[in-house]
Amino acid sequence: MPQHIHYPEGGEKITVGSDGRLQVPDHPIIGFVEGDGIGPDINRACMRIWDQAVERAYGGRRKIHWAELFMGEKAAGLFDGNYFPDETKAALKDLLISIKGPLTTPVGGGFRSLNVSLRQELDLYACVRPVRHYAGVPSPLKRPEEVDVVIFRENTEDVYAGIEYQSGSAENQKIARFLREEMGESFFDEAGIGVKPISPFGTKRLVRKAIEYAIEHDRESVTLVHKGNIMKFTEGAFRTWGYEIAREEFADQTITEEELYATYGGKRPEGKVVIKDRIADIMFQLMLLRPTEFDVIATMNLNGDYLSDAIAAEVGGVGIAPGANMSDNVAVFEATHGTAPKYANQDKVNPGSLLFSGVMLLEHIGWSEAADLIAAAYEKVVAAGIVTYDFARSLEGATEVKTSQFADAIIDQMCGTIDLERIRRERDEAIEAERQAREQRRVVAPLEEMIASGRVPHTVADLMNPNLVTLSGDTSVEDAMHLMRERRISSVVVQPTADDEEQGWGIMTQRDVISRVVSATKQPSQVRIAEAATRPLITVAEDTSLLDCAERMGSDNIRRMVVVDTQGRPIGIISDTDIFASVEQFGLPE
Repeated sequence: MPQHIHYPEGGEKITVGSDGRLQVPDHPIIGFVEGDGIGPDINRACMRIWDQAVERAYGGRRKIHWAELFMGEKAAGLFDGNYFPDETKAALKDLLISIKGPLTTPVGGGFRSLNVSLRQELDLYACVRPVRHYAGVPSPLKRPEEVDVVIFRENTEDVYAGIEYQSGSAENQKIARFLREEMGESFFDEAGIGVKPISPFGTKRLVRKAIEYAIEHDRESVTLVHKGNIMKFTEGAFRTWGYEIAREEFADQTITEEELYATYGGKRPEGKVVIKDRIADIMFQLMLLRPTEFDVIATMNLNGDYLSDAIAAEVGGVGIAPGANMSDNVAVFEATHGTAPKYANQDKVNPGSLLFSGVMLLEHIGWSEAADLIAAAYEKVVAAGIVTYDFARSLEGATEVKTSQFADAIIDQMCGTIDLERIRRERDEAIEAERQAREQRRVVAPLEEMIASGRVPHTVADLMNPNLVTLSGDTSVEDAMHLMRERRISSVVVQPTADDEEQGWGIMTQRDVISRVVSATKQPSQVRIAEAATRPLITVAEDTSLLDCAERMGSDNIRRMVVVDTQGRPIGIISDTDIFASVEQFGLPE
């Protein structure tokens, strides 16, 4: 039996349906952790706003029943020094949806971090951080309104997995000796050693969640952010596995950036999400110079940590940046800043981060009307110069108010006349206008747009022609020739036939037709393409670097290679002309 946690009467638990989607009753029970330091101040203010928004949006038909859960200092006082009691862990899993204020991590032994412990205990593998600008919020950018992205940061792997060996320790010396003597590695003596695990499982479930979000929220693209040009087998693998899951599970709903240009002439097909990738350091520049190019970002733990805070700074700082940590079903929304103990119980600080995490929560359970009401009221209050002390320092003529008074102002706005339909319509129109402008630039000047948007090819998958034409080996050369002329292609990939399976896949080019059929005075209608094809197929893996591919083409004296996925299936063709054009325009890849 629970010792201190009690669910409120009149509420119902949120469940998961057979389709994997949340089943949200009109009176859901949602957990909340008050938080430490400034947590009680901002929590009280935000709860009033959330409850009033739900009341105004649904006229009393819906209501959140809040169940208090305990972590941090309040939990330690109730549970004999335990900062994260089992009772809370069980309730977080049982209720599925919760929100928490900032927490203090105990000094000394015990937890490395309460937040890290929370993620690990509940396997909350995705840290989701939406970042957008709200009118009136002070920003260092000239056009902060162009920033509107959602970052999906992998939570469980990378250097944050905690696999580290301290300099001088016996474990460190053992690992160092193995790396030097068994693996032939070289590094400075007494170096601290960390391990950076990146797995297909961890990568794919994170990217899957990002793509699903993009599809459900009509986002234009998902960008995989990595440093794969240097760390090929970890961050480079993240990129490869990200494209792989898009192709395997979302083939009808996604296209690659290469296909966007090569197949669709820069025009994004309606309903398709564009999957692309960017090198991490370039991404930081692009989010300052061309933020409208990006919608949803999927990246690893360390990159995501840096990137989410850096982008938040562009629109007002982490003080108003919302966030959530999610598994497949459990979601814990949270304030992304610290406890700020020197301001505790002063009714002083900006509640924005926790407030908008609650907006995220409302959107997550499908209550978008209440979420939009808060966002609209917030913009009106800030635009009127009614702000807490942090914004008052940056806004000329602002009226500084307490945390509770800021909540009063938002509630007053929500109870007034906010035209949500007009606000939504204007926002949708602005998004569509920007999309059309980007599309026009891609159509009119594709190469310039590729360069400006940071798309620099590094692997064969970046440059390959994905419009692979595959024919049965029993197809006549004559039929294949007609098809090649009709589609303006110079080669077809040949499937093995029942009587020549040992020879495997092959390729038939125009040169093969001339040298093996025409010059031999054979009738094309009488020859199968299996007889004219070059076999075995010369292939290259999709994650092969352009430099390695060029080296192989030169050493083998060939002009084109078939690109295969991790299962060995042909997915495209890359030619020497493709690499020539890339180097001419972009220079040698890193």
